[in-house]
Amino acid sequence: MQKSLKKYFPVFVLPVLAAFAVSFIVPFVTGVYLSFTHFKTVDSSEWVGLANYIGIITEDETFLPSLALTLRFTIVSIVTVNVLAFALALLLTRKLKGTNFFRTVFFMPNLIGGIVLGHIWSLIINGVLGFFGVDITYDPNYGFWGLVFVMNWQMIGYMMIIYIAGLQNIPDHINEAAAIDGASPARKLFGITIPMVMPSVTICTFLTLTNSFKLFDQNLALNGKAADTSLLALDIYKTFYDHTGLRLAEWHGIGQAKAVIFFLLVAAIAFIQLRATGGREVEN
Repeated sequence: MQKSLKKYFPVFVLPVLAAFAVSFIVPFVTGVYLSFTHFKTVDSSEWVGLANYIGIITEDETFLPSLALTLRFTIVSIVTVNVLAFALALLLTRKLKGTNFFRTVFFMPNLIGGIVLGHIWSLIINGVLGFFGVDITYDPNYGFWGLVFVMNWQMIGYMMIIYIAGLQNIPDHINEAAAIDGASPARKLFGITIPMVMPSVTICTFLTLTNSFKLFDQNLALNGKAADTSLLALDIYKTFYDHTGLRLAEWHGIGQAKAVIFFLLVAAIAFIQLRATGGREVEN
């Protein structure tokens, strides 16, 4: 068996590595290089060093507000999505009638594409707020909470499934021992259930964090016309496509520099989160 694996290992792995290199490594390295240039196309770049990164601070007025809004949105989404998903998971693991039906219903929003989801909820929310003279597209306060609502509506069902898997993985004898000892529901929740599902917490927090930071489709469809409600991914998109004229190459370089910073931020924050929550995991 081992000889067969060694023999056919290159046959199965090399095509995957080649595809990964072509679709990810080469574009990533090219993107990092272009962040130090002014360019209109990939083959017409002019090296400018750190000018694009300096331009983010000195010339672009949208990056820092978008970053602050993205951080705020990410924190709120992580808390609300995971708390509500965990609460639903607890409810749907109590052997109630119809739990499979409700699991399916709560998971279904995750199957809808972001652009479609954003347009649907834009029509619904504007239809409700229209009676009060409010347009979610242009009002930054309503726009922010509209994004939080849509993020929760789409992600809670997916996170719920992961939490249900974690809850079902808790050995029965642990809960039985707690019941015999007379542990209260709150004691069981914070002393047994949450520590035992920390692997699920790690996964769900990571997925919510990265998806919140990278949110683009829903932001574009729901309130993409308003500058005050542009998250970081949408702000990078606008840097590329909302500028014209003689300085187009400069703005392309600034947009690419933003993209590199965006990648480093997401990677660093996700790494810190994985270390923080992963260190709290316990063995069953």
